[in-house]
Amino acid sequence: MAKMILHRIGDPLEKFMDMKVYEKNLKSMKKLNSRYDSILNEIRAGWGEKYIERVHKKNKMTAWERIELLKDEDSNIFPIGSFVNYGKKFGDPGSEKISPGAGVITVFIKISGRYVTIIANDNTVASGSWWPRTPEKIQRAQEVSLRLRIPVVYLIDSSGLFLPEQSNTFPGKYGAGHIFKMNSKLSDAQVPQIAGVFGDCIAGGGYMPIISDIVFMTEQAYMVIAGAALIKGAKSQNITSLSIGGPDIHVHLSGCADHRVPNDKSLLKKIIKEIEKLPSSGADYYRYGDCASAPAFPIEEIEGIFPDNYRINYDMRQIIARLVDNSLFREIFSEKGEEIICGIGKINGLYCGIVSNNTELIENKRSALEKKPGGILYKEGISKITSFIRSCDDDGIPVLWLQDISGFDIGLEAETDGLLGFGSNLLYSISNLTTPVFTILLRKASGAGYYAMNGLPFEPVLQISTPITRLSVMEGKTLAIGAFNTKLDDNFNIIAENDQEYSKIEQGMKDVEERVEKDMDPVASASQMDTDEIVTLSKLRSYLEMLMELSYQSTGYRRVKNPRIWSIHDLINIEESGE
Repeated sequence: MAKMILHRIGDPLEKFMDMKVYEKNLKSMKKLNSRYDSILNEIRAGWGEKYIERVHKKNKMTAWERIELLKDEDSNIFPIGSFVNYGKKFGDPGSEKISPGAGVITVFIKISGRYVTIIANDNTVASGSWWPRTPEKIQRAQEVSLRLRIPVVYLIDSSGLFLPEQSNTFPGKYGAGHIFKMNSKLSDAQVPQIAGVFGDCIAGGGYMPIISDIVFMTEQAYMVIAGAALIKGAKSQNITSLSIGGPDIHVHLSGCADHRVPNDKSLLKKIIKEIEKLPSSGADYYRYGDCASAPAFPIEEIEGIFPDNYRINYDMRQIIARLVDNSLFREIFSEKGEEIICGIGKINGLYCGIVSNNTELIENKRSALEKKPGGILYKEGISKITSFIRSCDDDGIPVLWLQDISGFDIGLEAETDGLLGFGSNLLYSISNLTTPVFTILLRKASGAGYYAMNGLPFEPVLQISTPITRLSVMEGKTLAIGAFNTKLDDNFNIIAENDQEYSKIEQGMKDVEERVEKDMDPVASASQMDTDEIVTLSKLRSYLEMLMELSYQSTGYRRVKNPRIWSIHDLINIEESGE
């Protein structure tokens, strides 16, 4: 049995697009990108230059400076959870405060050629305090690390809970305490954890480094269950946090830390040395002698291929051609369930399965006179996805979902076709996948179709949105029609007894539509952790390269079959024998 044979897909822009339309789309996308870049710069600045200077006056580095020093030269930083809490204020009325990124930075970086997860308190935001959603953000990064067996590095510099909001941070199933359970689960799974304590490490935060395999402390660092101020109040003792929980205590007496170092830079160099001791990445082994290659067409072209109006269709295969290596792709059952594209490609030299929506009109086998809209799930497409992802799971191939979906088919035909049953079969299958899965919300992510294409409730390792993502149950206009259905006729025209009533209904529908449109803003979704990150389309390929390498870096914990013995070959054989 040969390894997978892939085929070239895609075309140069001028072959399938009007270049004036392309330029118009590109102009619209650049405007959106500018907004996201501006927001990211605002978030990354923390509480601003004044607080950066405060950190430097203590002879400490900011969290971002520490990350920059840790990462390999000429490698990228891949953040997740950047937008958490964006646009929200916390604290007592009149003294509300913002918490950029929930006061914690979670990123993937390469250290000595290996990807690691970094969880770093942002010491420019209330001295690294924990805010509402800070625990959830930390746990999300820990979850990814656990599922992919990626080493975790904690850069701890936190004064504990932001107390005015303690009721929204401390209790609950995924409150602050659940971080320590995740520490324990990572340890049980033998995922390396290394902690660097650079300053404050108080109360619950004091437990965060303890379950790590190795704990470093600078001379300014301390770990305490209760800070000096609290102890002074309770026991009238004249002490400092450093004197009761500094390296003198925890390195030399309690044994809660392993090594003391003079300063930030020394500690970071020690972390790099420890990462060097770990097994190297298995990704190159799983390239099977191949190498990573760029797509045949520039990834930047994607930004002009997507229409500036979400109602307009486009060719998804042209998108895939600009994401996979050499624009090589082996589509499976291309003539069945045409609303869905399933196939195998390589990203970063590594095999992955791709499931994507086809938004273009498709053949209607029940009527030669009309076509059916794409971007909707019908019976054959659902069955195709189910068979394909089960084979990927059996073979250990990571699955990449590219969503642009309006939902399931509806109506008499859908019900008599048993769409509910086929949909349940698909939901069962995605719920029990063991291979790494990643979901990209390219554009529309609507209704139950969002679930069926492995949306966040079905626990992809990561879900990424783009600047044009529209995540909702239904579009604003459709929802407004549903909300005012009793006031509309069969053609959705307003029924009113007078002009005043007509204007009231019209305004009500407009308000509903505007509210839904606002809720669909991907920044709003990312702020409340309904998606993990927003990535501009031109940077999507580099994110996918990182995700594929994460999937293959650690060896021995999941099934990865030799490509010669894939179950996928059986699907291809069945397809070809039926031609």
